Amino acid sequence: MMTVTFIGFGEAGAILAAGLAQRAEVTIWDRKLTQQETRRETERKAAACGVRVARSMSEALQDARLIFSAVTAAESLNVAMAAATDLRDGQTFLDLNSVSPATKLAAAELIEAAGAAYIDVAVMAPVPPKGLHTPLLIGGPTAESVDVELQSLGLNSRYRSREVGEASAIKMCRSVMIKGLEALTTECLGAARAYGVEQAVLESLHASFPSLGWDGELPDYLISRVAEHGQRRAEEMREVVQTLKDANIAPTMSEGIVSTQQGLADALSQHGLRYAQLMPFSWRQTLDRLRVPR
Repeated sequence: MMTVTFIGFGEAGAILAAGLAQRAEVTIWDRKLTQQETRRETERKAAACGVRVARSMSEALQDARLIFSAVTAAESLNVAMAAATDLRDGQTFLDLNSVSPATKLAAAELIEAAGAAYIDVAVMAPVPPKGLHTPLLIGGPTAESVDVELQSLGLNSRYRSREVGEASAIKMCRSVMIKGLEALTTECLGAARAYGVEQAVLESLHASFPSLGWDGELPDYLISRVAEHGQRRAEEMREVVQTLKDANIAPTMSEGIVSTQQGLADALSQHGLRYAQLMPFSWRQTLDRLRVPR
């Protein structure tokens, strides 16, 4: 069977690892395994997913044919640097992290210097609920042949180009719009709720854009994404800011998106609230709880 390793066993990594465990021998490594307070829970999660837990990153990489890096944007380059010391010819490092093309190119240089192949992977939709069917756009010198391997494992990959950074440029530019819509909705409806006019605002938005669902689940969905993943999304948007700067585009809107995504995450933390405590999610109830002084 194909040997696969995941570095990073968060939401996306766990879902993909569990799906691939039915088709490959899957090993995982996560820095949570080095911390006593999170190790046991991570081991339980791995057992439920049907994957093996390595004792170190070095061991996790040792016999892997494909290595998926699925960590936070802030840790992406650090993981590539750490992994490069143990990689060799015949291995392929797939970088799923949402970072700028420049960061992907820097990681590729490290991985390829070790003799392994590097693949730029842009995850083009939330991994839950689609799992292995989540669309992946891939690029790199060996991406065309790797695309065949990934599809044979049941992944929904699509070859983009031989150039590292192109797939991620698409993802980063798209994120301006997707994360921006989440941030705009949070700011817009937060203000509307404070003034007691949210229903009128929603009716007006629905009248202007009747196909989007402003009169239904869309507001809860968009604000829930910020509440659940604001910290991670803020990190990704910082990479978007860098992507724009590298192209000599002023990141005016993107910097505001960072502030809004990070701001909601920080507000929840300051109120001692975790996303699980907000379920079933209501954007009104969530923002009301945050308006109450600590």
